[in-house]
Amino acid sequence: MKDKKLLKNGLAVVIFIIINVIASLIYKRIDLTEDKRYTLSEQSIKVVSTFSSPVIIDILLEGDLPAEFAKLKTETNQLLQEFAAKNKNIKYSFVDPLEGNTPTDAIIAELQRLGLTPANITVEENGRVSQEIVFPWAMVNYNNQTVKVPLLKNKLGATSEERVTNSVENLEYAFADAFTKLTIKTKKRVAVIKGNGQLEDIYLADFLTTIKDYYNIGAITLDSVEKDPQKVLDRLKEFDLALIAKPTEAFTEEEKYVLDQFIVNGGKSMWLIDQVAIELDSLFNPKGSSMSFTRDLNLNEFFFKYGIRINPVLINDLYFTQIVLATGEGNDSQYNPVPWYYNPMVFSPNNHPINNNLEAIRFQFANSIDTISNSYHKTILYSSSPLSRPEGTPKLISLDIINNPPDKEKFNDGNKPLAVLIEGAFNSAYTNRIVPVKLEGTKLKGSSNKMLIVADGDIIKNQIRNNRPLELGYDKWTNNFFGNKEFLVNSINYLLDDTGLINIRNKKVKIALLDQEKIASQKTKWQLINVGLPVILVIFSGLVFNYLRKRKYSA
Repeated sequence: MKDKKLLKNGLAVVIFIIINVIASLIYKRIDLTEDKRYTLSEQSIKVVSTFSSPVIIDILLEGDLPAEFAKLKTETNQLLQEFAAKNKNIKYSFVDPLEGNTPTDAIIAELQRLGLTPANITVEENGRVSQEIVFPWAMVNYNNQTVKVPLLKNKLGATSEERVTNSVENLEYAFADAFTKLTIKTKKRVAVIKGNGQLEDIYLADFLTTIKDYYNIGAITLDSVEKDPQKVLDRLKEFDLALIAKPTEAFTEEEKYVLDQFIVNGGKSMWLIDQVAIELDSLFNPKGSSMSFTRDLNLNEFFFKYGIRINPVLINDLYFTQIVLATGEGNDSQYNPVPWYYNPMVFSPNNHPINNNLEAIRFQFANSIDTISNSYHKTILYSSSPLSRPEGTPKLISLDIINNPPDKEKFNDGNKPLAVLIEGAFNSAYTNRIVPVKLEGTKLKGSSNKMLIVADGDIIKNQIRNNRPLELGYDKWTNNFFGNKEFLVNSINYLLDDTGLINIRNKKVKIALLDQEKIASQKTKWQLINVGLPVILVIFSGLVFNYLRKRKYSA
């Protein structure tokens, strides 16, 4: 019997050792979450596998954090564990940026100088309200390069729970995007089209500065087409995407044909078009008004071939953004924000990787877009609100409208498309037409391609202060931020993305958070249960044990 017992124990030890050896050789992580939030996409795995030397990640989420940021820290930690499991070169640590002997104000100022904007959080606990400053950022360092990663995804009107969910959904893309920036070896090229009264460089500065991490940027002037169209086309073919930002002068047929052949030969394009000529600055005159006119860019037939028509109307929307007007003179001047129905505030329908989980966008004097049925696939990325209406032109636009409450019953012709993505194998817009100029290497049928059309040229225009460009989407007059830059960056990434990395933005997760109202209202009850119930159980168990003991031995 003794030998059998020893044999069994020995066998158990051997089996235990074998299991541990196998476990050390075969490493497997299993994601048991319902939404597979910790399962990395193939694109993320491909990007992270390219690192051949240490990647050091500092996450500025440490210390005494509010509940939602503590949850964000936990989710960030879990995600980075998955990245580190795919590549041992990834090392990360959590850091409290406000810890140490340096004065807090000096640290905050230095972090802001680096572009790390803090989040000011209002914390309510036990009836007391306090303000907390948190820096929800990560810094990814690789081969003497550093990329900032925003961890907090804020949206106008979002609750704390929604903000955490939005942030967690965006985490994988945020880090994968940063890893991509650090590993890009050959950048694609973006051509900024000039020659037709497009926006000046200073108004494109912030957007172009942002995308230079991904792409090389150059300028192509179309007015050279008149002298040497073949040279312009050949030069344009060296680029992967053409950006046409708010042209104000008509395109010639020769210029359109060059752009047409660029597109048919596979070039992507982003068209930011104002079909109506009117500027807010033109209203600041003694009369406080200006006439709006249809702007003839000679593009109607060109866009029609792709199933698009931009209407020469102005969208009025009861979901508006504000402008600031000055009242009084000299030292008595006051700047007051007022509603401006010609500047719609447009919310994302979250129906595409480009617009998923984005802050509201500000449009300015936007037009509407009609989509026409053809063989190309069209996705309406943004539309005006249901409480909007188009106004025809020409029309006198006056600042007096701010003093007259709108007739809400007239705002019943809404949901007008403002931004449309077109995809398909594009054919030439000059098929079955006499071409305006002979070019070499022309095609009538192209391969799979993408094009974005936005009926607002100012969507890409950053404001200026002291002759320096401000961040795109920031309004210096109202101190509000809008999602214009992220929308356009996502758009250009989608148009030029061959890896499908941007599709990670479609990720959806479900975050279980504690109900703060229930915590406050039921705090005392659960404290009593947690403290009192164990004591009661111990006393009850002791009484029962004592009763049974007496009963057993009393006889």
